[in-house]
Amino acid sequence: MEKMTQQSQKGFTLIELMIVVAIIGILAAVALPAYQDYTKRAHVTEGLGLAAGAKGAVTEYYVTEAKWPTTNALAGIPTDTDISGNSVEKVNVGADGVITVTFNEKVSTGATLTLTPGIASNGGSITWTCAAGTINPNYLPANCR
Repeated sequence: MEKMTQQSQKGFTLIELMIVVAIIGILAAVALPAYQDYTKRAHVTEGLGLAAGAKGAVTEYYVTEAKWPTTNALAGIPTDTDISGNSVEKVNVGADGVITVTFNEKVSTGATLTLTPGIASNGGSITWTCAAGTINPNYLPANCR
């Protein structure tokens, strides 16, 4: 009588490999939109960084003149299109010292974020209110929500 030997299998079956590929696909489908929001939020944060100089200039103008500047020139900063970055088209000082940051396609073409100055009721310090102009509120950094 011949002795039959079984050959031991090594490796994965096709079904096992297909299950792994399906799981990876599901994870990617969930993670990709969250990652895109994260990157857009990082680009919006760049806009807040570029607006920091304008905030200082608007504050200084108010302290000196006792009124808000209405243009970049009055605030003593470069023209709006000269203040730009990787995802920012321009930073503009408008009526009542409101700073508007306009983004390019890396966030959403023409989307805006506004920083509005105000006087605190407890003694005259200047406060800033960050608001989504036309930008998707999901893209706002935590300190702006």
